[in-house]
Amino acid sequence: MRVACLAVVVGLLAPVAARAEPISISVTSGLQGFSMTGASVGSTISLGTIGLPNVNAVGDVLLSGFRSDANTVVTFVLEGIGRFDSLRLELFNPWGSNNWDDPSDQPANLPKGYSTSNNSDALSFAQDSGLERSAVFAGGLATVFADELTHRGDILMFSGLAGAESARVTFAIRDGLKFLKGNSQAPFLLRISAADPVSAPEPASMLLLGSGLAGIIAVRRRAKQRAH
Repeated sequence: MRVACLAVVVGLLAPVAARAEPISISVTSGLQGFSMTGASVGSTISLGTIGLPNVNAVGDVLLSGFRSDANTVVTFVLEGIGRFDSLRLELFNPWGSNNWDDPSDQPANLPKGYSTSNNSDALSFAQDSGLERSAVFAGGLATVFADELTHRGDILMFSGLAGAESARVTFAIRDGLKFLKGNSQAPFLLRISAADPVSAPEPASMLLLGSGLAGIIAVRRRAKQRAH
C-alpha cells in the first residue's frame, strides 16, 4: 500500500470563542496513486485537489475537531478522471462512539477502530435533507445517489463523470456531533474512491473495426477504378 503523507492543521469554521480546537485534516492512507494537496478550512472545508488516476485509487481522509452546530460544506477538485465513471464517498464512525443502529458484523474493508456510518450517526451526508451536493465539470454535471438508510453504510455517489478531465465536487455534512456526550471531537474518516471503470475496446472489437474500415476503403477504390 502506498501511504500518502499529508497532515494539515488548519483554521476555524467558527469564532475562536466558540471552539476550543481547530479542525484537523490528514490523509491516513492512500492506495494506487491517490493524492491530496492544498487542504484548508475557511467558510468551507477545502480538500484542495484529489487525484484518482484509476479505478483502484482509494484514500482515507481523517477529519477531527468538529464542534459546530451547523452543517459543514466540503469541496475539492477531482483530477485523474477518464478511466472511471463514478466517484464514491463514504463516512466511517470511530468504533464505540454511537453505534446503536449499526450491525455487529461490519464489512471486512473497514479500517481498524471504525464502523460504518448511517443517517442516524453523527457526521452524515444526510440523505433527503436537501443539503448541497454536486460534481460539475466542463460540459455537464454528475448525477448524485445517496445511501444511508441501509446498513451498507453512509455512501454518496457521483456518476456520469466519464470523459471529463476534472470536476469540482461539493457536498455538505450534517453535524450531529452536538448530540453526543463526550464525543464532540471524535475523529471521522472520509473514504474517497473511484468506481465503475470505463471499459476500453476489446482487441477483437478493434480487429473488427479495422477490418470494416479496410473493407470500406477497398470498395471505394474499386468504385473509382470503374469510374475511370
